[in-house]
Amino acid sequence: MGEDGNSAYGHRTFSRSRSHFGDRITADGRDGWPVEAGRYRLVISRACPWASRAAVSRRLLGLEDALSLAVADPVQDDRSWRFTLDPDGRDPVLGIRFLSEAYDKRETGYPGGVSVPAVVDVPSGRLVTNDYQRITLDLATEWTALHREGAPDLYPAGRRDEIDQVMAEVYEDVNNGVYRAGFATHQKEYEEACAGVFRRLELLGERLSGQRYLVGDTLTEADIRLFTTLVRFDAVYHGHFKCNRWKLAEHPVLQAYARDLFQTPGFGDTVDFDHIKRHYYQVHSGINPTGIVPLGPDLAGWLGPHHREELGGRPFGEGTPPGPVPPGERVAPQGRPA
Repeated sequence: MGEDGNSAYGHRTFSRSRSHFGDRITADGRDGWPVEAGRYRLVISRACPWASRAAVSRRLLGLEDALSLAVADPVQDDRSWRFTLDPDGRDPVLGIRFLSEAYDKRETGYPGGVSVPAVVDVPSGRLVTNDYQRITLDLATEWTALHREGAPDLYPAGRRDEIDQVMAEVYEDVNNGVYRAGFATHQKEYEEACAGVFRRLELLGERLSGQRYLVGDTLTEADIRLFTTLVRFDAVYHGHFKCNRWKLAEHPVLQAYARDLFQTPGFGDTVDFDHIKRHYYQVHSGINPTGIVPLGPDLAGWLGPHHREELGGRPFGEGTPPGPVPPGERVAPQGRPA
């Protein structure tokens, strides 16, 4: 997420670009990028659902000391994601003002935009990968030597076929579906995408009515990918993207499921609703030309009871919750009125 040309949104048919840089960081270093503590820097925006997946995964797996984190300003300009949240407007580790600088060091004149999440090689300052679909899977499976003690298995080998199937359906109709609805340029295009979003959400609600998590009785990558869309639903997708058949807060099962995850260490403590709302409403000038950011919705419900523990389940399997958020990565208290 995060390509430039924001004024064009709502004026041209939406098509999500494929990740251009698909190198993988692996235990055996077969792509030339071996897993190594301290070598790489993960660049995210807390506004972006695709980048937020990586933030959640990194927290759950306890990779904070092994993989450093850069947080971009949620409001972009024409020069891409920028580090204006840091002193002097530079990332303190990479020394750059814009993420595009790391892309340019990797390849000049690359196709596509500058997107997050991105992993940058610190010694060279070069982008390694912006493959948002693969980064988190590799964190779960290739970085195991650096996982914290008690880290959950987010992509268990015995359930990968089912996880992949669920994730594919969630991606097509929900993760990407809200964007196809929000950036539609014709009524039929919008209606088909919006109908697909809610058709899938209803099916997911049925699935989750009798089980705490999407696959098995523990948290997996599938839950992470659904959560990062659900947590943005009422704040931006319901109004800004016109996915307004109903609010998440009006669906008892999905509301409780999302609330359960939000209150699970590693999920809600990575969410910044201020970043989320300012990015969508201020950056997408093609569909919100005034740039006005709404005051609502009331966020207090995120900390309310969910009763999902009554369904059983073991959030971290045989493992344990992640420890406290590192001081430099804490977000403002969430779950209170905006």
